[in-house]
Amino acid sequence: MTSTTERSAARPARAPSWWDRQGDLIMRRPFNEWTFTHMNWLMPTERVPRGEAHRPLRHDPQPMDLTYRFEDRDYSIEDLHRRTFTTAFVVLRQGMVVHECYPGAFAGPRSRMQLFSVSKSVTSMLLGIALAEGAIDSVKDRVTDYLPSFGDTAYAENTLADLLDMSSGVGDREDWDVPDSGIKRFEQAVMGGGNVAQVVRAAPRTAAPGQRFNYSTFDAQVIGWILESATGMSLAAYATKRLWSAIGAERDAFYWLTRARPRTAIGAGSFNATARDVARLGLLMAHDGAIADRQIVPRDWVRRSRGSDQPHLAVGALGPSGYDHYGYANQWWTLGGMAFDAFTAVGVHGQYLFVDSSADVVIVKCSAWPTQDDERRDRETITALRRIADHFA
Repeated sequence: MTSTTERSAARPARAPSWWDRQGDLIMRRPFNEWTFTHMNWLMPTERVPRGEAHRPLRHDPQPMDLTYRFEDRDYSIEDLHRRTFTTAFVVLRQGMVVHECYPGAFAGPRSRMQLFSVSKSVTSMLLGIALAEGAIDSVKDRVTDYLPSFGDTAYAENTLADLLDMSSGVGDREDWDVPDSGIKRFEQAVMGGGNVAQVVRAAPRTAAPGQRFNYSTFDAQVIGWILESATGMSLAAYATKRLWSAIGAERDAFYWLTRARPRTAIGAGSFNATARDVARLGLLMAHDGAIADRQIVPRDWVRRSRGSDQPHLAVGALGPSGYDHYGYANQWWTLGGMAFDAFTAVGVHGQYLFVDSSADVVIVKCSAWPTQDDERRDRETITALRRIADHFA
């Protein structure tokens, strides 16, 4: 007779269930064109209501018959949409909509788009506001000043500045293709009812704080939890009170939440809003954090987001977890150092909030790429967006 252990060893491993694989299914083409505009049908949510004062965007439609050059060939903007699976595309110049289109099968002006890691840049904006109002004292504060329960984790050594620049030294490289990677365990916990905080708390220290860039959803998620602890509000409530109600948004936004209770927003990736309203956030960043003479995000915080003087955050110096055409600062991808006025928020599957302050151009591009990351599509997109900004400048 075989033992229970021997029978268990001989039994084939259980195939992953639909529940285990739902993150992969949600993100796979062609389903993702639908799921990226209907996340409120799939996950619990918390609303971010628009304010009473709606501020309409003026429209000045202009032809987009320009071309951009990529890998020794010229392409049109229509080519960009086809080659990079664009679902929504909005261009502002001097605060006016000069171009808008929705190539996605389920996208339109009223569609709330799943923004993925563009959410990280929104979280950064909220942290800047919290600093200005005194809810948070300084970016030099430690994580444990706001989250004492993290005292027995690798994050105990870190300051907020470390997290903002993705230089915590906690966790390995994010790899969506490795089934048991930290980011996949995070995703499974979020969508499958697991303990998200437990996954983040278990991340090991892999480098000294403030020395090495390592793109980290965990770092951004901890920032979100710090914000909630410092303000005594959920991310959605704080975003409503301090940001969304002030920008003249057309529609409510929302954060989707973890399945497990207590439910929590993913400050690193669960913000959803219309492309036009995301463009309003870009307009705020292009204009040094002000709208109609009202300072919403501190001017110094906006400028901190445009570039860093730290060598390991310079364009081309990020290492294996960043592309060569980017630098990083303050939860934004930078494109040319502190003196350069173009920077961008980026989310997996091709989500962009591109800001060029000198040209006074803001571009929102939402997409449904077949894969989470794609260096070639990213490089082509940034080439095209910079060409558009130069054209309107």
